[in-house]
Amino acid sequence: ELLGLGLLVGRDTVWLHDWHFTPSAPSLTVGEATPLSFSAQQGSYAVSLSYSFHPDNYLLDVTAKVDGVGPNGAVLLIGMGPGLRNTEADSVEHQRESAIVVKDSKASRTRFSSLAASGKPRVARATAFSGPFEWVAVKSKYFVTALLALDTTGAERNGGIGGVNALANDTLRIPVGVSVTAGLLLPASGQLHYQVYAGPLKYPLLRSIGHDFDDVNPYGLPGIRTIIRPVALGARWLLVWLHDGLGLAYGVGLILFGIAIRIVLWPLNQKAMRSTMAMQAVQPHIKELQEKHKGEPQKLQQEMFKLYKEHNVNPLGGCWPMLLPIPILFALFFVFQNTIELRGAHFLWLPDLARPDPRYVIPVLMGVSMLALSWIGQRGMPPNPQTKMMVYVMPAMMTFLFLRFASGLNLYYTVMNVASLPQQWMLSRERQRKNLSPPPKPPSGKAVSGKR
Repeated sequence: ELLGLGLLVGRDTVWLHDWHFTPSAPSLTVGEATPLSFSAQQGSYAVSLSYSFHPDNYLLDVTAKVDGVGPNGAVLLIGMGPGLRNTEADSVEHQRESAIVVKDSKASRTRFSSLAASGKPRVARATAFSGPFEWVAVKSKYFVTALLALDTTGAERNGGIGGVNALANDTLRIPVGVSVTAGLLLPASGQLHYQVYAGPLKYPLLRSIGHDFDDVNPYGLPGIRTIIRPVALGARWLLVWLHDGLGLAYGVGLILFGIAIRIVLWPLNQKAMRSTMAMQAVQPHIKELQEKHKGEPQKLQQEMFKLYKEHNVNPLGGCWPMLLPIPILFALFFVFQNTIELRGAHFLWLPDLARPDPRYVIPVLMGVSMLALSWIGQRGMPPNPQTKMMVYVMPAMMTFLFLRFASGLNLYYTVMNVASLPQQWMLSRERQRKNLSPPPKPPSGKAVSGKR
C-alpha cells in the first residue's frame, strides 16, 4: 500500500491501516496553502499527520507527530507500494526498468528482477537494504515514487531512512509483486518531517529537488557515466529546446542535430581521412622495413618513426576523429531510454521515437546508408579481400543490432551516414586522382629516413 503507515516500537509492530483517522476538512483542492490533516488514537499511541501538496513539482510535504512512543523513540514504517503500474506498450521493458533506488553517499539501483527467488516459482523472498539513506525510490521506466528524509525546506536530514525491506513474489523468475517498506527514524519527541515525490522522471524536476535525486534516473552505465552523462544531458536539453522553444517536431530536431554534428566534425574527418590515405601510401615502405629488420623490433620501431616523420604521417591521425561520434551515439541511446519528453513523440510513420520502428524501415535505411558510406570509402584503395568483406558484413551486423533500438536513435544514425556521403565521395575522388601511388623511394645508398 503506497504511503501506508506503521509503527515499530521495540519489537512490536503496529500497523495503522485499520485505524480510523479524522480529517481536518471533508475535501481539499490541491494547490491550496492550507494543508490537509488527519489524526487518530488507539491504545497508548496517538498519530497526527499533515499533508501539503505542491502540484507544480509533484512533491508532498508531510509532518508526522506520534505520541506514546517513549524516550527511546521508534521507527515510522512507510509503505512504498507494490511497484508502479505498467503504463507502457512494452510490458517486458516496463518490468526490466522497475527498480528500487536508495541514496546514501551515492545512488544505488536494484532491479526488481534481481529480487526474484532462484528456485520454485511463486516463492516469496525478502531483501533488506541497510541505511541510513537520504532517499528511497521505486521507479519504472518513466515514473517514480520516492520518500525523502528531509524537512519541509529540503535542507536537513532527519536522521535518515533507517532501512528498506522488499518482499518479492517470484513467477518464472519475473517478480509479479514487490512490496517495499521504508523505515524512517522517529526521535523521542515523536515529531518528524519528510517529503514524497510521486511523478515523472523529468530531469529538471528531479534536479531541482537536490540531494542528487536526479541520479534516480541514471544516464549511462557504471564506468562510462562520467563521459556519457554530460553528453546525454546536453543532447536531451537541445532536443527539448528545439521542440519547446522553436516548435520543431522531435524528429526534425534529430535530423538537424545529426547534420550539425556532421558539419562540426567535417574538418576533423577531413584530416583523419587524409591521414589514412597517407598511411596507405607508405605501406610498401613499411613492409620493406619489416622485412629488413625482422629480428630487430627496437630498430624497426626507430626506422618506422623516421619514416613517419619523413613523409609527415601520423599513424594515429586517422583513428581518434572517427571515434568522436561514438560517445554521442551512446549518449543518445540513454536519452531515448530514459527521457520522458520523447515518450510517444511521433514522426512521419513512426508512432514513438522512443520505441523501435514497427515497419523496420529506419534500421534498414541505416544499414543501406552505412553500406553506401563503406563502399564509397573503398573506392581507389588497393585491393584487400578482408576489407572488402567488411564493407558488407559490418552494415549487416549493425542493421541486425539496431532493429530493436529506438527509432529515433536509428533516425539520427541514418542522418549522420547520409550527411557523411558528400565528404566521403570527395575524398574518394581525391584518392583516385592520386591513384594511391607510393611515394618515390629514397635515392640508392641513403637511409629511408634521410632528408631529401
